[in-house]
Amino acid sequence: MPDAPPKQVYSRQEARRVLGVSEGQLRSWEKQGLVPHLDAFAFSDLIALRTLQKLRKNRVSATRIRCAVAAIRRKLGDVGDPLRELKLFCEGRKVAVLIDGQKMEAVSGQLLLDFDQEELNRLLSFPQPRESGARPGVAAAQEREAELWFQKGLDLEKTGAPVQEIMRAYRQAIALDASSAGALVNLGTVHFHLGAWREAEECYAKALQVDPTYALAHFNLGNLYDETGDRDRALAYYEAALRVNPNYADAHYNLALLCQGRGELMKAVRHWTIYLKLDPASSWAIIARRELETLRRATVVPGSRPRWEGSGGSSAS
Repeated sequence: MPDAPPKQVYSRQEARRVLGVSEGQLRSWEKQGLVPHLDAFAFSDLIALRTLQKLRKNRVSATRIRCAVAAIRRKLGDVGDPLRELKLFCEGRKVAVLIDGQKMEAVSGQLLLDFDQEELNRLLSFPQPRESGARPGVAAAQEREAELWFQKGLDLEKTGAPVQEIMRAYRQAIALDASSAGALVNLGTVHFHLGAWREAEECYAKALQVDPTYALAHFNLGNLYDETGDRDRALAYYEAALRVNPNYADAHYNLALLCQGRGELMKAVRHWTIYLKLDPASSWAIIARRELETLRRATVVPGSRPRWEGSGGSSAS
């Protein structure tokens, strides 16, 4: 369960701050008839504004958005405000809507995924209200509400807000959408910086249950085990991050340090070399070059050529 229910009412200034929208931009949308003029915003109003914000960012014109919204209202009679209740997004140059996991082009009603005629008729007509009483798009609206809480957590981190506020935002996102791997990882990282290793580990592990290919979750678990002295598990998770993303520069950097500390010098050389190819200009690259030079002096017989020179860093792990 969330720590507390979402805030019920936002002032105009609070809504603009949460969304990162200027007063001029908001007034423009109101004048174009995309959203009503409001002085107080419910959370659902923020969801509608976030959807609109994304469509405009993808260069969807105001006219096209109005046409899409009107078409959805005609096709789905029990949807009063598509921007609030459904997930609208760009599909090429068109506005599409997600309904029960299926994509439909908003204006034409053309389905964008293959499925049978019975399903087609059900999605386009919605002849009867749902027995459960749930409105179409409730799940999508909840996902978007979770996305807003996730974004709020990011914003709070950027502004140096109290850690409890940051954690509350990420927990709200997770409570609304248990598959929010990004919120799980970020909450885990807050715990990590507090030294709450068990809580951080649980968050990262849950993120990997949601998305086993989430390289950052693998990497962060590697960092956690490295920090707590479990070098074998750290190595395994850094390598897992690289299996997902072989060009993950930070994973190469940390693996190089770890291998160097374990006395696996040729592995360290390999990862330092790859890291420098991926990130040759940062301040961390200076350290990487220094470590490579240290290894060269430690492992090369005077007057001989280092084994890795000319190999392009392709030595096997």
